[in-house]
Amino acid sequence: MKEDYSSALAALRKALEIEEKHLTSNHLYKAYTYASMTKVFYGLNDYQQCLEYLERAIQITHQNKTPSYPMQSYDRTIELEKNIVQLWWTVDDIEQEITFELHVKTTGWIALGISPAGGMKGADIAIGWVDSSGKSFLEDRFAVGKVTPITDNTTHDWILLHGQERDGWTAIQFKRSFDSCDPMDVPIRSGTNILIYAYGLTDSIMYHEGRRGTRILPLRSYSNQVTDNILDGLDLFDFRFDNLPIPSTDTTYYCKVFKSPNQYSTKRHAIAHEILIDTTHQNLLHHLDLFECNSNEILDDSNLPDGICDNIITQMRMCSSNLATAWAIGADPITLYPKEAGYSIVNFKYFMIKIHYDNPKMMSNLRDSSGIRFYLGNNLRENDLGYLVFGTSSNAASLAIPPNVRRFIVESYCPSEATRNLPSTGVNVVSALPHTHLQDIFKGISINLFVVCLEAFDFDHQFANRLRKPIKIYPGDEFATRCVYNTINKDKITLGGQRTIDEMCSHTFSYYPFVDSLSACMTRIYLIAWKIQMNSSSMIDDLELEHTLRNLTWISQSANQWQTFYNEAQRVVAIFRGGEIESKILPNRPKYKDFKDELYYIGNAFDVMYKRAIADNKPSAVNNN
Repeated sequence: MKEDYSSALAALRKALEIEEKHLTSNHLYKAYTYASMTKVFYGLNDYQQCLEYLERAIQITHQNKTPSYPMQSYDRTIELEKNIVQLWWTVDDIEQEITFELHVKTTGWIALGISPAGGMKGADIAIGWVDSSGKSFLEDRFAVGKVTPITDNTTHDWILLHGQERDGWTAIQFKRSFDSCDPMDVPIRSGTNILIYAYGLTDSIMYHEGRRGTRILPLRSYSNQVTDNILDGLDLFDFRFDNLPIPSTDTTYYCKVFKSPNQYSTKRHAIAHEILIDTTHQNLLHHLDLFECNSNEILDDSNLPDGICDNIITQMRMCSSNLATAWAIGADPITLYPKEAGYSIVNFKYFMIKIHYDNPKMMSNLRDSSGIRFYLGNNLRENDLGYLVFGTSSNAASLAIPPNVRRFIVESYCPSEATRNLPSTGVNVVSALPHTHLQDIFKGISINLFVVCLEAFDFDHQFANRLRKPIKIYPGDEFATRCVYNTINKDKITLGGQRTIDEMCSHTFSYYPFVDSLSACMTRIYLIAWKIQMNSSSMIDDLELEHTLRNLTWISQSANQWQTFYNEAQRVVAIFRGGEIESKILPNRPKYKDFKDELYYIGNAFDVMYKRAIADNKPSAVNNN
């Protein structure tokens, strides 16, 4: 029987080789894999069964063919742009490098880059082409901004292997080490990476115009993309805009509150969600945020908040703090929840969708019906999925960032009292989502043994970073969040708030099992500290503080003095527990102790640092002094 199986697999290979000119290699290798695994999973034990599978495998490859196939076998592949851009790659953990093969439907230059935050700035880019004589070229470049990337003259770390042009396609094969130690390169971390690509119409490297894109994926651990049949037949529901007219302005933020469906008599678990992108103007949708509304607020079902976000800021305030998930250009539209947990769907739960529409040409008569879809499992999972939010409150007493500074640090703290009621076995954090607005350039959060660190931040590319493995949070764990802002482009103070021109500083963790004893832990500067700082003879309230801050006159020395105040000012922490808020004055400002023994990354821009305490061999990244 073993001989029959081997013969059948050989027949598959021969049949596929004959048909190779018609097939995409991606599907060939899927067929190979499927043939190999069929015996394991389905007990393939006779020649006829194998031949039947081979026939089906060839049918599959014919149905899914594309015009280009690679030069060799690869472990992974993804279509970056439908029928235009295809990427294959294989990870070599022993040599600590990745071999790529990029195919683009053009006879001009093609480029693939790794971005620290999703945009051009700081991106490490390989640009290649094949000239009229058939000779291949590859250049290592670095993007200093939204201009033509400069040549990396330190070391050349994108290594050309092969190149070819055929049937209107350009294909370049090259390799890159995980970490070249070149300051003009972006390391390929384990976990989430942000790829950017572009291409031209000729070999002259000129502006790509609209021929570009972004993709967010874990290069070193990428598995099969979610296939539709995994979710086929499941109950589902949508939160979706209904033919919404989009203003003819370059940027619009639209917010709408939705109520969970009431057709389910018992609790259900969502096992996945999908971002629904209106294909009519799919480039219009820049990013989408989903918030959970405060369960203690009473909403009028017949008049739920709906409008331009800045115009309904008061009505939507109860839905602006608990960010559940976010999607940005380049991220996969479908997110599967961990198999151990599902997102609880019950009656009387409210959500808010906030969409950023990007309309640079300010076209009129545009409409959109994008949104989000939840897929409900047939059975309840073992655990409920929950969300924890840490950071600063979004008001003037929490965030007051001086103008015209390159680096202003804001830190917030969450003491061990916040986690005292967590289960003794801990909870499992599975993803981390940082959130700020336009001025943030860095974000980090320390959780006892772990530090989540966003080395670079791009407002337009915010997304939930799936951790390689869950992080445990135990009773008594402490948290510290740091955001670093750049306001060199502003001449007025930036305050905390809900508007896009205001600022925020938060981290949202998805975790399981859900507990009602902690949903958020947010800090602000104590009003007495503000009274002293503002040299006020009486106590100052929030409105008076905001008015005073907006009217401050700034000189060059002011920013340094302001940073000192922020470093030393006493904080108040608000701990949200099951609808109740517990306030606590922090007696002393905690201090970071950044240990650098071991380092694990979940993304080239978003890191998780494992830390070991030096004193007493006791895990502690934040000490109260």
